[in-house]
Amino acid sequence: MAGGINIAALRRPQRPNRPDPIKINQNIRAREVRVIDPEGNQVGVIPTRQALESAIEIGLDLVEISPNANPPVCKIMDYGRYKYEQTKKRQEAKKKQSTFSVKEIKVRPKTGEHDLQTKIGHIKRFIEKKDKVKVTVLFRGREITLTARGRDMLKQIAEETAEYTVVEQMPKFEGRTMIMVLAPKTT
Repeated sequence: MAGGINIAALRRPQRPNRPDPIKINQNIRAREVRVIDPEGNQVGVIPTRQALESAIEIGLDLVEISPNANPPVCKIMDYGRYKYEQTKKRQEAKKKQSTFSVKEIKVRPKTGEHDLQTKIGHIKRFIEKKDKVKVTVLFRGREITLTARGRDMLKQIAEETAEYTVVEQMPKFEGRTMIMVLAPKTT
């Protein structure tokens, strides 16, 4: 205790290491198990000790595949290799997963032509990175009367980016904003 404060009480309790949910070898607690050999053939229901001995004899592990079955189903396999292959499958699935983000470009109904061309350049850059683009026209104060001009602006943006984008969401009004979503063209 330093100055009346128990320092040990302030420390975060460490999380215990979570055991692997798959039981292997001596961790299998059932008396009898249904065994599948390394080639995938069913051996049958045998005592766990005998199944473990046959796995050790082959030089492999006894792995519990289906713990909820009665009796549990176990397979004789190389557990290290199995875990490695599972990790590889997960990484491969993650790699194939397409990710994109939605970028937003904001304009006003009185935005000048040069500024609009700059914004279109930004849209092109975002689309090249396979991101979607949400184009928002903001109406402030009395600009709300210029909705036709805002719609024309969004139409112009859609036309000028038509060769590499597709309009995913047509322009729609939400409160004091008009929104259109552009997505990259899939070829």
